[in-house]
Amino acid sequence: MIALIQRVSQAHVEVDGGVVGRIDGGLLALVAVQPGDGAAQAQRLLDKMLGYRIFADGQGRMNLSLADTRGGLLLVSQFTLAADTRSGLRPGFSTAAPPEQARQAFENLVGMARKCHPGVESGRFGAHMKVHLINDGPVTFWLQVP
Repeated sequence: MIALIQRVSQAHVEVDGGVVGRIDGGLLALVAVQPGDGAAQAQRLLDKMLGYRIFADGQGRMNLSLADTRGGLLLVSQFTLAADTRSGLRPGFSTAAPPEQARQAFENLVGMARKCHPGVESGRFGAHMKVHLINDGPVTFWLQVP
């Protein structure tokens, strides 16, 4: 599983002109599922997202995690993060999980997150989404779990 996480002061996702997920300060995570990813990878990725220390402490250093700050978490499926871009001018998607496997893994990740962290929102799997965000920093990290 792959996540591109961004520290945000606010973010929301629109589908068909309506907001389906919104957070104030916290993390926006664009998530891709790869073949073979399941509950174990989702748990490791979630642990990493919640524990990654990218929020400022009292001295302005990145020493606090999302779990520490209890900020929002907006999860958005984005299979294009798993694209193979090593050659040519068109990405290949054989490195992304098939849609039904990806849906199940992404929905499992959202469910796991909601059980252990307050303020979890999500986009809509498979929908054409418009993601709005104010990146705070900017602070952006690529996380990947095998």
